[in-house]
Amino acid sequence: MATGSKKTFGKKKRLAKRRRQNRNMPTWIVLKSNGKVRNSPFSRRHWRSSKLDAS
Repeated sequence: MATGSKKTFGKKKRLAKRRRQNRNMPTWIVLKSNGKVRNSPFSRRHWRSSKLDAS
């Protein structure tokens, strides 16, 4: 998924980081921890429900 071109490079980097953080916890981590670690330390964000403060 690419971002548009009318953004500064710094803003693109911040948006890319937030997009990486919005993933599920990998399955191998859940299995390795016997289900104790299920959620990411960052809460999942839906693109329509809550917006980023991407300044």
